[in-house]
Amino acid sequence: MARVVNISCYSSKEDMVSRTDVPTREQLVGRASDLVPTLAKHANWAEQNRRLHDESIEALADAGIFKLRRPERYGGYEADTRTLVEVAAELARADGSIAWTASVYWIPTWMTCLFPDDVQDEVFATPDVRVCGTLSPTAMAKPAPGGVIVNGKWGFISGAPHAHWQEVIAILAGPDHEPYPIMALVPISDLLIVDDWHTAGLKGTGSVSTVAKDVFIPQERIMPLPAVLQGQYASALNADAPIYRGPLLPVASASSVGTIVGLGRAAKEAFLKRLPDRKITYTAYASQREAPLTHLQVAEATMKVDEAEFHALRLANLVDTKGVEGTEWKLEERARARADMGAVCRLTKEAVDIFNNASGGSSIYNDVPMQRIHRDITAVNLHALMHPDTNTELYGRVLCGLEPNTLYI
Repeated sequence: MARVVNISCYSSKEDMVSRTDVPTREQLVGRASDLVPTLAKHANWAEQNRRLHDESIEALADAGIFKLRRPERYGGYEADTRTLVEVAAELARADGSIAWTASVYWIPTWMTCLFPDDVQDEVFATPDVRVCGTLSPTAMAKPAPGGVIVNGKWGFISGAPHAHWQEVIAILAGPDHEPYPIMALVPISDLLIVDDWHTAGLKGTGSVSTVAKDVFIPQERIMPLPAVLQGQYASALNADAPIYRGPLLPVASASSVGTIVGLGRAAKEAFLKRLPDRKITYTAYASQREAPLTHLQVAEATMKVDEAEFHALRLANLVDTKGVEGTEWKLEERARARADMGAVCRLTKEAVDIFNNASGGSSIYNDVPMQRIHRDITAVNLHALMHPDTNTELYGRVLCGLEPNTLYI
């Protein structure tokens, strides 16, 4: 049953909604599972067109997927990170690009909830608002009356073609202070979209580049990134909500891993679906499933998917538990959050590699999902913040008693 939550009403600030039915985790996961056939139908189209199909976006909106990190006072669900993991894992069974894009929307939407409440009123005035974003400071900002002027370009902006807002990072340089990074919110209509997403994996995510040319951003839509990374947020109404008081990087890490777990499950499903009708060419095996080699491959790959799920859920449970308790994060916990995310990526890629290698030459055809899953998990493992080696090294560095060599922790 859905739980009914009484909430304050806001429109300018006071009369937006009076109440909302918030689905349970099981209901949300069930909705995502029900979407799999519809979303899978558009997976090849998304690859060819390098963005999600409009019907996929509509289906996600109808299922409430874009409400998971939206505050309840705006009709959202304020779902915990365990729910994000399980929902994304279901979506990835249909298409990794779908799950990845949904996850990317969740993270900047959560970041929006750190801004002053008046700013949130503006952003969440759009039903099913989609916020894309980045953590890369590849633009410059200069002071201007009432705000800043930003120029620059951001790459890998997943979901930009269907977004309403973008969270951006820029280096603010001024005459009276050292340059430092700021985090800001910009309507996507203020930015130029550069259609440069020609890649080997995650093709359907529409992770194009966006460009700011003398874009003015008012001061209320700007926060110092160092303060954000230290947990100094500007929202008064979200200050006591468990999901909005965690640190950015652990929250972002936990919000990302469900897609990876789902890709591992999708690889297993795709392999087992073809298994009964496949023989091993140039051998005496009339059915691949009779071969001891296949038994070893399936067992080893499945165990790796299970191990990846362990790390994903350990990460999500840590974020959720500390959010409810409101306890301070230890440095080792922050580093382990990155390490858990890296472990999910590494273990799932190892599992998918096994399933892919066991799938035979016929699996390279475009209508066989395995080749797309293999390319998608390879792309994920190359992501700068998700790379297993980078995250493992960071964790080991902290365990050895050294200071982290990054702000992104």
